[in-house]
Amino acid sequence: MNLKPRDVQVLPIAADTTVLRSRTWDRLKFEIEYGLQRGTTANSYLLQADKIALFDPPGESFSEIFLAALQQRLNVQQLDYVILGHVNPNRAVTLKTLLELAPQINFITSNPGAIALKNLLPDHELNIMVVRGEEDLDLGKGHHLQFIPTPTPRWPDELCTYNPQTKVLFTDKFFGAHVCGDQVFDEGWTTLSEDRRYYFDCLMAPHARQVETALDKLAAFNEAFLYATGHGPLVRYGLTELTHFYQQWSNQQQAQEITVALLYASAYGNTAALAQAIALGITKAGVGVESINCEFVEPTEIATVLEKADGFIIGSPTLGGHAPTQIQTALGTVLSTVSKTKLAGVFGSFGWSGEAIDLLEGKLKDAGYKFGFEPIRAKFKPTEITLKYCEEAGTDFAQTLKKAKRTRVPRQSVGESQAARIEQAVGRIVGSLSVVTTKQGELTSAMLASWVSQATFNPPGLTIAVAKERAIESLMHSGGKFVLNILAEGKQLRRHFLKNFAPGEDRFAGLDVSEARNGCPVLNDALAYLECSVDKRMECGDHWLVYAIVENGKVINPDAVTAVHHRKSGSHY
Repeated sequence: MNLKPRDVQVLPIAADTTVLRSRTWDRLKFEIEYGLQRGTTANSYLLQADKIALFDPPGESFSEIFLAALQQRLNVQQLDYVILGHVNPNRAVTLKTLLELAPQINFITSNPGAIALKNLLPDHELNIMVVRGEEDLDLGKGHHLQFIPTPTPRWPDELCTYNPQTKVLFTDKFFGAHVCGDQVFDEGWTTLSEDRRYYFDCLMAPHARQVETALDKLAAFNEAFLYATGHGPLVRYGLTELTHFYQQWSNQQQAQEITVALLYASAYGNTAALAQAIALGITKAGVGVESINCEFVEPTEIATVLEKADGFIIGSPTLGGHAPTQIQTALGTVLSTVSKTKLAGVFGSFGWSGEAIDLLEGKLKDAGYKFGFEPIRAKFKPTEITLKYCEEAGTDFAQTLKKAKRTRVPRQSVGESQAARIEQAVGRIVGSLSVVTTKQGELTSAMLASWVSQATFNPPGLTIAVAKERAIESLMHSGGKFVLNILAEGKQLRRHFLKNFAPGEDRFAGLDVSEARNGCPVLNDALAYLECSVDKRMECGDHWLVYAIVENGKVINPDAVTAVHHRKSGSHY
């Protein structure tokens, strides 16, 4: 696929305010939130009044083209302020260049952001204005900025900014989406719903409690007519609806009956990326996550979260052959307060060795904790395959907790109650047995499916119900490709795909497989196959209903009979 070169889109969005959208149609990063592979924009903003302020210059990937576009708008030496919604290590190159051109720059950030900034630029003398929520900044011409700290475990330095003059709320990580295009604002915002929900599930769901606190703070600025986001289209037309959805999604996460405490520290962002992927897998399975960055909380808060959680997972980088002090403290809290009946998990990243992971694993095993997955070790920056493995491990962890919960709560006998009669009647709906297979980059996946139905004649289309916790679910978003392999009567393929696959396990080992035109696996022992492209999907309770267009197909075995799945209950497959 020929991708457009990276560029910077410049457009005025309000009085004296310009957006500079550094764009790439490529994936850019392997973090889980970029998994839809629809590119992204890194949005920066320039406010030119009597004083000049620049919001959130982008990372190293865009540094050169961004600075060239910025210098076309003004003499960079005139910059007075750089306002940082969060301090990211990949911004170091851009910030260093800005300081070389304008050493007088005043950085505006939160207190955690100031600490991170000093560590990021240790060789520079920095002018830093630390804001805690009461401060404001007068740029002249009526632009009187107000600052709102909105920390989360992933971004403890998160800072939003409001300009009452223009009614623009600069939201940084909140309300964004990783999608690239020419559209600056969110006209026809419903078309962005899938991208925004995926972004929330990846980045915000594990921090639902802190997100709700941030939403309460931002509610005081309800006159805002525009969300100037850090990524994706700016939110103007769907602002009310998206705000409501964030509140609704956060409430749903906090209402889960089963919860997992996810504790971690991250030196370079790699361990945090693993934590995000694990959290996504947990939330997909309908289990809540309380994410804790141990570098920014007191041990008492960790103990409180652990006490309420049904299981815990702890992750650490290895620094100088050791776990950071904060992780060692958290581990001590676990060993001294958490019941040995609670399910445990361990993960981490490292450069040359993984002693911190070994320490966590050894101490927890010696204490008698049972593990929900094998300890995850990632060397250097995690790959796409590693993150997918983490997601699947998180889902397995959550399902183990749910199974244990069902075992502890005895089922009530319902006899011939209405619920039982409905369950039995729904179970009489039958469907053909198929195997959905897909490939995206280096990732492959498959699942046995019986909830499949033809949906349209023109274009030929079908629907598939995919449980939210399925590993394949994250590969079946709009635009994704898959093959529907329709099975013949017989149990060989059915038996193969009925088993529980371990995280990262090859679903096609030992099978006769070829490649379809769309690049996805075809099971050569199937009766027929259809090559499909996902057109749209709809959230339906504990499943996603995926509508796909059939683009190609073939009957492999015309003499065979389609396998049909008969059930006695409508409450499970």
